Amino acid sequence: MPDRKKTNRIETLILDLLDREPEVSIRLIARAGDMSEDDGADRKAIQRALVSLKKKNRIVPKGSGRSRVYVLAEEEPATPSAEEGAAAGNTEADDRSSFQGIELSSQSKRLLLTVSGALNERTPAGYDQDFLRSYEPNKTFYLSSEQRQQLFEIGRVEAVERPAGTYARNILGRLLIDLSWNSSRLEGNTYSLLETKRLIELGETAIDKNAAEAQMILNHKEAIEYIVECADEQRITAHEICSIHALLSENLLGDPAASGKVRTIRVEIGGSTYLPLENPQLLRECFDLFVEKVNAITDPFEQSLFSLVQLSYMQAFQDVNKRTSRLVANVPLVRANLKPLAFTDVDQGTYVKALLGVYENTDVSLMRDLFVWAYNRSAQRYSAIQQAMGEPNLLKLRYRAAIHDIVRTIILEKVPGNHVVERIRDLMAGKDIPEDAGEDLFSLIEMEIISLHEGNAARYKVRPSEFEAWKSLQ
Repeated sequence: MPDRKKTNRIETLILDLLDREPEVSIRLIARAGDMSEDDGADRKAIQRALVSLKKKNRIVPKGSGRSRVYVLAEEEPATPSAEEGAAAGNTEADDRSSFQGIELSSQSKRLLLTVSGALNERTPAGYDQDFLRSYEPNKTFYLSSEQRQQLFEIGRVEAVERPAGTYARNILGRLLIDLSWNSSRLEGNTYSLLETKRLIELGETAIDKNAAEAQMILNHKEAIEYIVECADEQRITAHEICSIHALLSENLLGDPAASGKVRTIRVEIGGSTYLPLENPQLLRECFDLFVEKVNAITDPFEQSLFSLVQLSYMQAFQDVNKRTSRLVANVPLVRANLKPLAFTDVDQGTYVKALLGVYENTDVSLMRDLFVWAYNRSAQRYSAIQQAMGEPNLLKLRYRAAIHDIVRTIILEKVPGNHVVERIRDLMAGKDIPEDAGEDLFSLIEMEIISLHEGNAARYKVRPSEFEAWKSLQ
């Protein structure tokens, strides 16, 4: 029986050679791979690899007989067949995905070739502690300096330094919908964007949809609000990550006690050869090491990608790990007042392939290329939103604390609608507000009250039940 692992190694060798040479021959391949073209077994192994690459549309032959050579094909890697996709546990959307429109490095193309193989042809892989332990913050980088600079240029909102989380608070209503929908969609959730909007803003569930789908979206909303509320924290703590998981997994786990708790049981990854770490003590040690390293990273985009990769790979929780990693990846961006990573237009199958590259090969190249593309897409969307919003209100920025306190007090005191104006003036009288700013600030607070809804009430640190109790009196 042919040795599939050997064939995969030779395929990789051939693609490596073609990165440097315009064409390759069997003789050149044999010499580079320390094989003999005169050895029957070696020659057959090389020929199997060449045939496999031709079927995948990665190479094309030129010439005939002993003068035959092989060059890179112009086409993209062949999309896996439906049978291969099913074997890999992928969806129909995944079968159609070939990273079209996403610029891939040579390393990513080779990795895509590997993870697109049938499940029984991919090598089993266990959790590699060195993948995390060998990462040295600010010395090891998943993103190049050019990529980090480019992401900063497109992610920066304004040159003026603002309090942490200012931008996320300004776009909270949109962020709740975009990120909740896209992250849930990557888990197979079938709610449409409009249905997600109505669920988040009105509490209206979609007809003929699974209750778990609504729960998933609402859990995202709560977790995103929590992230924005905690934006002024200096560190990403273990408690914060566990809290994000607890909010995302609310009412979705068989064991409620598993929410927000590093797992103590074995888990498996469907459609992958990857076997996550089983030892609970060692898992906790790795989780704590992740927290230590992510806080030592100074660049917010490197922090974000590091979180997305390492939390997904670690599988620290019983379930809901990918959702947790996507939201934790947004924490450094929110705190740095950068545009969020909403995973806009990211295809589910593409995302799965990038994860398989991490799971089975501890290779971040596909996830890195997808991250850069996805952030560009998200940034474009929020740039359009920012232009529609105009510049931040300077009066609102200057008296943010006073506005926050007054609006929160009105909600918590359950001030009825016909007494709101009077109460605003009373509360303003107790603040140190210059006379010349009084009326403008009063109008601004009025507008804040009028604009309140369940999707943005989180900025005033009130619970949904408290907001609903006040809203019912309006």
